[in-house]
Amino acid sequence: MISTPFVPVPPPRYGGTELIVAELVTGLAAAGHEVTLFATGDSRVGESVSLRARFERPRWPPEPYVELAHAGFAVEEILADPRGFDVVHAHVPSALAFARLVDAPLVYTVHHDDGEDYERLQSLYRRCCAHFVAISARQRELMDELGAARVIHHGLDPACHRLGAGDGGYCAFLGRFSREKGPHVAVDAARAAGVPIRLAGAPHWRDYEYFEREIGARLCKSDVVAVGEVGGRDKCDFLAHACALLFPIDWEEPFGLVMIEAMLSGTPVLAFARGSVPEIVEDGVTGFICRDVDDMAARLRAIGSFDRAACRRRALERWTAARMVQQYVALYESVTAWVGDVRAADTVA
Repeated sequence: MISTPFVPVPPPRYGGTELIVAELVTGLAAAGHEVTLFATGDSRVGESVSLRARFERPRWPPEPYVELAHAGFAVEEILADPRGFDVVHAHVPSALAFARLVDAPLVYTVHHDDGEDYERLQSLYRRCCAHFVAISARQRELMDELGAARVIHHGLDPACHRLGAGDGGYCAFLGRFSREKGPHVAVDAARAAGVPIRLAGAPHWRDYEYFEREIGARLCKSDVVAVGEVGGRDKCDFLAHACALLFPIDWEEPFGLVMIEAMLSGTPVLAFARGSVPEIVEDGVTGFICRDVDDMAARLRAIGSFDRAACRRRALERWTAARMVQQYVALYESVTAWVGDVRAADTVA
């Protein structure tokens, strides 16, 4: 399993990809699989998972040559290991450059959208021999090279999320403070509804201008509070006490992990119909898909009657790590069987 060199596994605060990697390696090891993880040296995944690191500490902000060095180290280690590996599962696109060097089938989960990253990587996607996994049907639809990819939605350990009463007296925004994530829209919707809002997150290096222009003035209001980045138990409590999670995205988000984190807490998600939202939010059951700011505000004003227990029950049916791990194991089995069939055919020929 090749994670990123940017955030530990699991992430202490920000880090969706690394959280999914943590769920995968933990679930696979618990099911009896022998797992080697390539991640930062400060990752904490238990004694049952073998950890190897090119960088002892996270290298932030993300930089392509750091990722390339990390992926190259992982492939060198894989090639030198006398045991051999049944499957290599990568979560960084740099690993694709080494796909033809690895004897084992390479599974690559695509965590980015169809924007600039995809445009730069398109030729690599076309030339490599990886088995692609899309994290939503919408992501697969928008990326030409993913036409035949299997869709495996993310999943989380429900034991880490408790059913909350939503009694904190606030609605929540949780995520990166960037224009495409829409924290300014979330504030406007909350204020229109007359509901205090707490924002958890921080701007990245490229979002500071937006943050100063759009968020700074809004934070001067008494009913708008920024709580910083949250992770672990603090994040779970933050979502459990919120009456709703606002998710007013303005981009084709491939998944949106915070949505299922909220649902597992029984907290309804109020979201705009972009990216994977229509696949994840079940209108009236786990939240509401909103047309605009006014519709989001109206839904928020009426959220007191929402059935939080039913929301969590539905989340337990759809969004568990166990389901995700099971689907990946089925994929591993299919790609290893395919490789075996090809090798057998070559031997006969």
